[in-house]
Amino acid sequence: MPTATATPVELVAPDLLPYRDGNTGVDYVHCLDSGRAGPDAMINAVIHGNEICGAIALDYLLSAGLRPHRGRLTVAFVNPEAYFRFDPSKPTESRFVDEDMNRVWTSERLDGGEDSAELRRARALRPFYDRVERLLDIHSMGTYSDPILLVHGLDKEIRFARAMGYPATVAGGSGHIEGRRLIEYATFNDPADDRIAVLIECGQHWAKATADVAVDSVLLYLTALDMVDPGFVAEHQRTAKPERQTLLTVTDGYAIRSDDFHFTKDYKGLERFAKAGEVFAVDGGEELRTPYDNCVLVMPNHRAVKGQRVFRLARLMEVD
Repeated sequence: MPTATATPVELVAPDLLPYRDGNTGVDYVHCLDSGRAGPDAMINAVIHGNEICGAIALDYLLSAGLRPHRGRLTVAFVNPEAYFRFDPSKPTESRFVDEDMNRVWTSERLDGGEDSAELRRARALRPFYDRVERLLDIHSMGTYSDPILLVHGLDKEIRFARAMGYPATVAGGSGHIEGRRLIEYATFNDPADDRIAVLIECGQHWAKATADVAVDSVLLYLTALDMVDPGFVAEHQRTAKPERQTLLTVTDGYAIRSDDFHFTKDYKGLERFAKAGEVFAVDGGEELRTPYDNCVLVMPNHRAVKGQRVFRLARLMEVD
């Protein structure tokens, strides 16, 4: 197994130019309408330009004839301007054009006077997010962590995660340092509203297995919504559905405070610490310790610098 900091690029980014002209009036957004009553669902790929697994999954499944048998499915290649800058020899440099597009989802940012490539694109896509009832946002990670389904932590999201039954780990709660994710936008974040958005971190950005998880996340998301033929799922599913799911509640997010930060080990993510007080990182000489028993390290970022979030901590809540 490669270490958490290794970054070989095993995936090939597909050409998305054939998807530029859709049927929605917005470039790289396509609506597949079954003509039958059913959910109004959406799937996002490449909100971060260097996270190419979602583009691979949607390209593969659309080419294979993915169509909903009820309801309406919208698929969006969210940040094509960043995506087309992806260079496998410099794979970390195309995450965004001007700013992280998954931190702008507040009315203050979207309705304000600021301008960036990501804000312009977010404003163009906003009507879709104001309309759809269900959203799957496909992402990947910097380490070789097992996949994680991230939700804000509302009961409606946990129920939907259980209906998907995929992947094996569900983490609720933000642990954010700044900004707001798309899954926390508007009524997605309202416990009294039925609309739901979930985010899957499929695995290490450019590992071959990450694309397999992305394909299956789409298939099992649509299965949970009863929008895809079971035969199509059986033909294209690549990984085994887990027998059980583990639920985590994110309690903390930590931003680096000094120019001298390091983890005590080359953690990849989802490591469990049995006892409170275990040292797992050092920041400017200060030892960082687990705050409670059965603490789980979520998505350690080995490339983070001072001021950036470097990890989340979560409680182990329950196992199916």
